[in-house]
Amino acid sequence: MRDLRSAIASGLIAFAAWTLTTSPSPADTGSVHVLFSKAGIIAAVGNGTGVLTFHGKKYPFDVSGASFGATLALSIDEFVGQAQNLRDPGDLAGTYTAVGAGGALVAGAGAVRLQNANGVVLVLSGPRLGVELSASLARITITMK
Repeated sequence: MRDLRSAIASGLIAFAAWTLTTSPSPADTGSVHVLFSKAGIIAAVGNGTGVLTFHGKKYPFDVSGASFGATLALSIDEFVGQAQNLRDPGDLAGTYTAVGAGGALVAGAGAVRLQNANGVVLVLSGPRLGVELSASLARITITMK
């Protein structure tokens, strides 16, 4: 019983020390609008442009990506959503990786949730126009203009 109390006390002390040394994150959320086109069989490549709106200012960026897997694609996606955990607009830049499946025949909808090494999480959704059937691994890179 004494060992259990000692372990609990040690855990509480460690937790208290961690909370005292950790400063609250000044991270914020911005809105994102992306227009992305993709084409390919087996492997697909695509590119597009987007705009991050953060603290009332607009920051344009380029998007490029590739996917590999069971893919047949000739589509245009228009995604809108949020970029979460931003401290600075430049945090949006980086490489995002996703595994997923999706489809569209003439028109459909898509949704994606991605995270980069900076901790930025993109939560996007929107309409898809074209033909796309996929079950693939995708790698997307965002570069600020």
